[in-house]
Amino acid sequence: MSIVIATYNMAAYVPLAVKSVLDQIYKNIEVIIVDDGSTDDTRDALKTYLSDPRVRYFFQENKGQAAAKNYGVRESQGEYVAFLDGDDMWDPEKLDLQIPLLLQSEAVGLVYSRVLYIDETGKELRVADNELFRGRVSGPLLIRNFIGFGTCVVKKECFDRLGGFEERIHMGIDYELWLRFSTRYEFDYVDLPLLRYRLWPGQMSKNVRGRYLNGIEIMKKFLQEFPGAVDKDTENEAWAHTYVGFGQCVQTIDRQFGQAMKLYLRALGHKPGYLPAWKAIIMAILDLEKHVAL
Repeated sequence: MSIVIATYNMAAYVPLAVKSVLDQIYKNIEVIIVDDGSTDDTRDALKTYLSDPRVRYFFQENKGQAAAKNYGVRESQGEYVAFLDGDDMWDPEKLDLQIPLLLQSEAVGLVYSRVLYIDETGKELRVADNELFRGRVSGPLLIRNFIGFGTCVVKKECFDRLGGFEERIHMGIDYELWLRFSTRYEFDYVDLPLLRYRLWPGQMSKNVRGRYLNGIEIMKKFLQEFPGAVDKDTENEAWAHTYVGFGQCVQTIDRQFGQAMKLYLRALGHKPGYLPAWKAIIMAILDLEKHVAL
């Protein structure tokens, strides 16, 4: 079992990430730390763990998260690969609960879990309560990414057969990869929050527009490369859901009501009866009236 921790300038937190992996109940592991060109004292912060024979440390010039994670996958020797970002942590039971689901089915290529959000100090905030799916998940996954990156354990053969992270993509590298894997493998999950995901101040609103634009490109790429992977109704719902979310971002963060309305109408172009789009239009009109009144 190989765990890849790709990190960049997380000296204050990456030792906690490594410790959470080494503290797993499941012990047959190797930890591959890929330092993506950190300029802080990451290596010194990890000194305690680098003498552990289970831990290997690699430094590369800064090439981005996709390249760092691919480096880790290439170095991995396990039958299964999992990922953890340098500022997040695992529950001790994580691997012990997930690996049996991979062992019991040749069809399952990836097992994920729920996420527990924490703040920068480690204080517990909330458990993500989004709907989870198992089996062939290309359809629901195209509609929304319900898989937390650091929750996943993946069969190494998935990478051997379908390739690694797309290094030309700067955001959503996990989403693109999971969509690709979903065309050949079933997914399963453990309905427990096994990942502690650290939220930083302003993170949820940071470059949301860029994330949506990038997500749209990932969806287009998937649909072009895997025609027929999802039915037309699901594809239309995915576009409608995406454009409503993008519109709400433009409306609430950028206060661009005209552009938001265009995005809501674009959603309805894909799915005329899509209730969230109609609700968003009504709320936008009310919001605009309030904005003008000010």
